[in-house]
Amino acid sequence: MGYPNGLVAQAKQPLFTFGVITDVQYADIPDGRSFLGVPRYYRNSILVLQNAIQNWNNHQNISFSLNLGDIVDGFCPKDQSLNAVKKVVNEFNNFNGPVYHMIGNHCLYNLPRSALLPLLNIHGDDARAYYDFSPIREYRFVILDAYDVSAIGWPIDHPNTVKALNLLNTKNPNEDKNSPNGLSNLERRFLKFNGGVGNEQLKWLDDTLQDATNCNQKVIVCCHIPLDPGATSKESLLWNYDEVMDVIHRYDCVKVCLGGHDHKGGHSVDSRGVHHRVLEAALECPPGTDAFGYIDVFEDRLSLIGSDRMASTEMVFNR
Repeated sequence: MGYPNGLVAQAKQPLFTFGVITDVQYADIPDGRSFLGVPRYYRNSILVLQNAIQNWNNHQNISFSLNLGDIVDGFCPKDQSLNAVKKVVNEFNNFNGPVYHMIGNHCLYNLPRSALLPLLNIHGDDARAYYDFSPIREYRFVILDAYDVSAIGWPIDHPNTVKALNLLNTKNPNEDKNSPNGLSNLERRFLKFNGGVGNEQLKWLDDTLQDATNCNQKVIVCCHIPLDPGATSKESLLWNYDEVMDVIHRYDCVKVCLGGHDHKGGHSVDSRGVHHRVLEAALECPPGTDAFGYIDVFEDRLSLIGSDRMASTEMVFNR
C-alpha cells in the first residue's frame, strides 16, 4: 500500500527518516477479538509487517526502523512461542538497515526476558531492556523498558515481580488483576498487562537526558506503554507515567514520545509542549489494509507519514 499525499510538501530535506510499526502480535491461530470486542487478525499481521518492510526498503532513504513492541500475541500456543518470535524477527531482518526493538507485555507472555532479549538484539546488563542511540549528532533516541517493574517476564521471586505484585494488590482489589472494574479515572491503569519504570532506570533516564542536554541533542523517547493520559485510554498508561514525565519535564531536550500498546492510536501535546504519539496496531488491520509508516525528522518537527490505518501526523516543536 502506498502513502497518502496528505502532508504539505516541505522544501527542506529531512535530516533522516525512520520506519515505525507496533503491535504486530502475530500468531498462527484463527482471528479473534480483544476484551473490548475489537477484531484481531493474528495471521494477517505478519503480512502487514511484510508490506512495511517492502515499503521501507523501496523508500531507500530510511535509516532504521523502530518496532514499538508486542511482536507476537499472548494467545500464541506456548509450544510455538520461540518459533513465532523467531519468524517475526526474521521478517524484520529483511529490512535493509538496523531494527531497534522494545519489549511489550505480549512478548513477555511468550518468553522470559532471558530468552527474549537476545532474539531482539537487546543486550542490557541484568536483563534490562532500556538503551539509547544517536543516528546523527543532533538527535538521540531513548528506549524505555516499560516492564522493568512487572508481574510478567521476570522470575516469580525476582524483586521486580514482588514489587509489581505488591503494587497491584494495593491498587487493584479485583481478583483478576487485568480487570479495571471499580477503579476510577487514572487508577484504571493499575492492571497486570501494564508495568512500570524502576528507580535505577529513572536515574539512568535522568542522566541520559542531562547528557543529551550537554550535547545539545533533541530527544525522542520511545516506550511500549504510553506516557500521557491525553494520548491513550486510562487502562493503557504506564503505572508511574507521572514519575517518568517528571524526569522528562526537567529538560527541554525531549520533543516527542512515541508509544504503542493502545491499539487505536492517539496524539496529544502535554503542558510542556511535548508531543505524545501512540501508534495504531498492525494486529487490527483487516486483510488488505495496513498500519505502519515512516517519520521524516527535521530540526523543528517530526512528520509521520502513515499508511492506511496509521494516521499521518505533523509534530511541530513548541520550543
